[in-house]
Amino acid sequence: MKNLISAAAISLAGVTAQAETYELTMASSHPTVLPWVGQLSTLVVAETNSRLEAMGSGDRVEWTEAYGGSLYGFKDTLEAVGDGLTDAGWVGTLWEGSKMPLQNMTYFTPFISDDLVATLQIMNELHRELPELQAAWDDQNVVFLGASGVETYHLMTNFPVNSIADLEGRKILAPGPSANWIKHLGAVPVNGALPTYYNQVQTGVADGMVIILTGAFPNKHYEVAPYVTLVGLGAQMTGGLGINKDIWEGLSGDVRKVLTELGEEYTVAHAQEVMARYDSFLAKLPEVGATVTELPAADVEAWASNMPNLAGEWIAANQSDGADAVLAAYMEKVREAGLDAQIDWASK
Repeated sequence: MKNLISAAAISLAGVTAQAETYELTMASSHPTVLPWVGQLSTLVVAETNSRLEAMGSGDRVEWTEAYGGSLYGFKDTLEAVGDGLTDAGWVGTLWEGSKMPLQNMTYFTPFISDDLVATLQIMNELHRELPELQAAWDDQNVVFLGASGVETYHLMTNFPVNSIADLEGRKILAPGPSANWIKHLGAVPVNGALPTYYNQVQTGVADGMVIILTGAFPNKHYEVAPYVTLVGLGAQMTGGLGINKDIWEGLSGDVRKVLTELGEEYTVAHAQEVMARYDSFLAKLPEVGATVTELPAADVEAWASNMPNLAGEWIAANQSDGADAVLAAYMEKVREAGLDAQIDWASK
């Protein structure tokens, strides 16, 4: 950031203030076709100066945009913002299990809610209220502005799933923490990533996947795993919009106010876009030859009720970071929001 590239003296009631224009870079490891990246450009960048003008501020931001990994890859999003490679951008906390374990809480608390907007709004509130969550960003020299996430997870397989018993012995793509969602069903978790799933199922490495439809449909996973079984394992926080802390502290109060407000709006806007795509893809699946069914309610209940205490294990591993307080606050907000959680992880 070049702190002052243009200035004008503005006199108000005899007091002279300096209007500043800041040069900032907004970047991401992923392309703008993804809602949590696209909204960085179409909302945050696009609206910054109009919001400043509307509030009567003379300050402006001159944005440079760099998406699609042009500055750094998906494994370096946190360091890129914290070290100043970019001034602001999307941070993928789901890849930062060691540095930001508290931000990965939702992956250890499945079966809470399929409502992505409500889930992420709760995570934003918790970040504002709990120093334990704020500390994780502070430690990386990043200021958190708004959460991002993905919709609920379902099953896509190359065999019909009429009950959870059908998953026993089957090889299911479920990387990272999601592997723990299926182990107690007798399924065999297989590691992978969205770009590799198609080939892994096609070649017999796996029989199916635990997946988000907004990722599966564009990658045509229905061609190799045409049986879509709706389960509703829950919406997840995957990261958020962050800005370099040193840069943040050098911005005017007006710019910080606008970016704070836009961070909240970013969370809602991209979550609504994700859900719109989810609804669209779900409706299109039968048109492309997929068979869509719902897992019987009794099986969903059995899946959830027999789930190991993943949250307890997560707390034990992150006790020193305050994981127990974060989980308790999360579940309290879930109840206050009227979300119909199938598991009360705080009392499991």
